[in-house]
Amino acid sequence: MTDKVFLREMYQKDIDCTVTGASENGIFLDRTVFYATGGGQPNDTGKLISPSGKIFRVADVKKEGSDILHVVEDASEIREGDKFHGVIDWDRRYAHMRHHSAIHVLDGIVSSGFSQEGMLTGGQIYEDRARIDLDLNNFSRELVEDIIEKSNKFIREGHRIYQREVPREEALQMANLARTEPGRRLIENLDVVRIIVIDGLDEQADGGTHVSDSREIGKIVLKKIESKGKRNKRVEFSLENL
Repeated sequence: MTDKVFLREMYQKDIDCTVTGASENGIFLDRTVFYATGGGQPNDTGKLISPSGKIFRVADVKKEGSDILHVVEDASEIREGDKFHGVIDWDRRYAHMRHHSAIHVLDGIVSSGFSQEGMLTGGQIYEDRARIDLDLNNFSRELVEDIIEKSNKFIREGHRIYQREVPREEALQMANLARTEPGRRLIENLDVVRIIVIDGLDEQADGGTHVSDSREIGKIVLKKIESKGKRNKRVEFSLENL
């Protein structure tokens, strides 16, 4: 099983690691800082550097059970037991972290202040933007702008963002920890549940990477709104530095 260091050390950019398995599809490492695609957050990219200095590009990272598959260019040269120094493309990762935390702030603001209007039902992260899906009772552009305005006010205040782990039994007693039915089912099958906490706003089960202070997110800027049905709206946003 791959030690997923990125879950504990979200700012760690590199790591020494050993190949535990290799195939034509990629390689497995004993430990990794490369995030695997999941929960709306794209995979990390980067490089593996051999002791001789040869560089192998990591183009994709995928979950395979409890392991992490690293899709590497020219993986046919790599053998089990080989040692590498792995380095992620930090600018890409940090952009994902900022957008992911922005989605959680938006979700927390909707859940705490606009629950009578609807709920956030999904999201997708990109390097230069992100989107959320909202199920709203009384949709208007003004409502969306109000949600974003309140989110930006919260972000500017500077709130700590961190991860903690709780036993499954405790997690099942926590209200609104998972916002979707698949998320609730996942908690039931985990011994330990990882939670992302935004002080003063939100706690929810999550497997992604996040910034440590809300001010790192920057300013949420509304880009466009798309209708996906009578109640379902898709909101796309980008981030500007504070």
